[in-house]
Amino acid sequence: MTTSVSVHDDATVLTVAGEVDLATAPALENAIEATLGGTPEALIIDLLQVSFLASAGMAALVAAHQRAGSSTRIVLVAEGPATSRQLKLTNLDQVFTLHPTLDAALASLHQS
Repeated sequence: MTTSVSVHDDATVLTVAGEVDLATAPALENAIEATLGGTPEALIIDLLQVSFLASAGMAALVAAHQRAGSSTRIVLVAEGPATSRQLKLTNLDQVFTLHPTLDAALASLHQS
């Protein structure tokens, strides 16, 4: 699993690629923690390049949501069976706003 960070206007984008499982979830948690340390107004976690999202990865996302509190809005970019299906099956789509593309996520932040 790899991560990279970029900034688009007032949103920080954390792009995640590869498999997010029990072995790699701590690296995801560290990347999210480092990103939230800068207290961005909005954090977009882009999961489009994730090929497998295990429960440990979803737990890392929930921990990020709790850590961010009301200071940082977190939205997810997830599409397809490896990510959005898992998030919907576990009702995490009720916790996070899901978008099919990064452009859609960025647009939604500008509308709100």
